[in-house]
Amino acid sequence: MLKNIPPLLTPDALHALASMGHGDDVAIVDANFPAAGMAQKGGARLVQLAGANATQALRAVLQVLPLDEFVPQAAWTMQVVGDAGAVPGPVTEFAAELQQAGEAPAATLERFDFYQRAQLAFLILRTGESRKYGNILLRKGVIASNAP
Repeated sequence: MLKNIPPLLTPDALHALASMGHGDDVAIVDANFPAAGMAQKGGARLVQLAGANATQALRAVLQVLPLDEFVPQAAWTMQVVGDAGAVPGPVTEFAAELQQAGEAPAATLERFDFYQRAQLAFLILRTGESRKYGNILLRKGVIASNAP
């Protein structure tokens, strides 16, 4: 047991998140996402978080992972196919979680652009999310020491 670690982050998830470096991406994806194929093609680590929905997983990840402050965008969601302006329920929840964590809002990517970026991610966290468009990409930032 560890203190102050969100319990839904498994040892495999914690190890993968801790192994990420500045600028690496993590994809938090729903149960419908082709996560295994993407991980196999791109070499990403695949960790299952089947007991969590995507919003719960995002909340847990944001407690341990800083987002990149040196790039214009550090979070992306997937656009609704055929209606790029639509905002599905999970995306609304993601926006609230990002805001609560003090992070900038997520940008959106067309479905196949999202797939391409997810395939290049360091880590794919596949959740038990059953709602469509429960997918978000995050770019890891740095944890700075206060030492001069």
